Amino acid sequence: MPIVLIGLGLVLLVVGGELVVRGASRLAEWARVPPVVVGLTIVAFGTSSPELAVAIGAALRGEPDFVTGNIVGSNIYNVLLVLGISALIVPLVVQRKLVQWDVPAMIAASLALLIFAVDGTLTRVEGIVLMLALVGYLAATVFWSRRQGSDTDEFDVEYHGRGLSGRSLLVNVILLVAGLAMLVVGADWLVTGAVEIAESLGVDRLVIGLTIVALGTSMPELATSVIAAIRGEREIAVGNIVGSNIMNILAIAGFTMIVAPDGIAVADAILRLDLPVMVVVAIACLPIFFRGHRIERWEGAVFIGYALAYTAYLVLDATGHRAIGPFSAVMLFFVIPLTVITFGIVTVRELRRGPDGHEPGAA
Repeated sequence: MPIVLIGLGLVLLVVGGELVVRGASRLAEWARVPPVVVGLTIVAFGTSSPELAVAIGAALRGEPDFVTGNIVGSNIYNVLLVLGISALIVPLVVQRKLVQWDVPAMIAASLALLIFAVDGTLTRVEGIVLMLALVGYLAATVFWSRRQGSDTDEFDVEYHGRGLSGRSLLVNVILLVAGLAMLVVGADWLVTGAVEIAESLGVDRLVIGLTIVALGTSMPELATSVIAAIRGEREIAVGNIVGSNIMNILAIAGFTMIVAPDGIAVADAILRLDLPVMVVVAIACLPIFFRGHRIERWEGAVFIGYALAYTAYLVLDATGHRAIGPFSAVMLFFVIPLTVITFGIVTVRELRRGPDGHEPGAA
């Protein structure tokens, strides 16, 4: 039965992702806003729905490891795996707004969650602070989209005459809602099947939350972003990932912290490793997105490599494998410094080339 659930869940994810991309791209045209705004808001919140369902259910059942592990793990995998796979399929275009506003917002939200978790508990008051920050972020996004639509001649020309009739509008809303529903159900079936298999093998619940549940609830983002990249809607692909990470912290974690009866306890293991990794991954997006406003295939491959390394570390650490020491040493003293140096050199070269030296297709 778990294998059947996993198979059906994957099918729903693929179909749902296709419907979401179709509906979202057409609604962006109708609303006269850039597709990246739809990706950052409607699509991002919709694809974060599985994280919300898992987090609230776990909080009410008294399973804090599932709450924090799911949210933190999802944010890590969204960047390293989802963004990596999408960029590997086709180089992704990054809008300046993402670099100037949304990525810094993602970094600030990640740092806030880390700071709130330092004392070992996420409280209701801290959840209210995150929800208020969400309101401010959404208000700023809407303000920017309206200004972009009214003040930019290029935007007006691009979307002029591409409106939808009333019937077409309804059809695309239905496509978007149906696609999001399929993503939520598909992710739920996939997670249920995977967790049943993992628990039967005796895997630790914190590891399940950080890996299987986090990966499963990231499947809507993966399906949506990959399909968007294939269909050429690269702004939706990137906006969906950044927006989902912001929503996971401000909306999902914030709301869950408010409804949790006694707050949410944060495990020492998450505080020592996973929360700092989430912050580092968010910060790493800034120079990568800034460099030419593109994410190249080789950068996507590096992200995927780190996703695999992170997962391998969690498994080795949970099982107490003797290879955990050498593996950690290689990552800490060789792989990570080499990656930092490589990205640093490429970024410096890009800055020296100046505005006219941007690669073709840069935003």
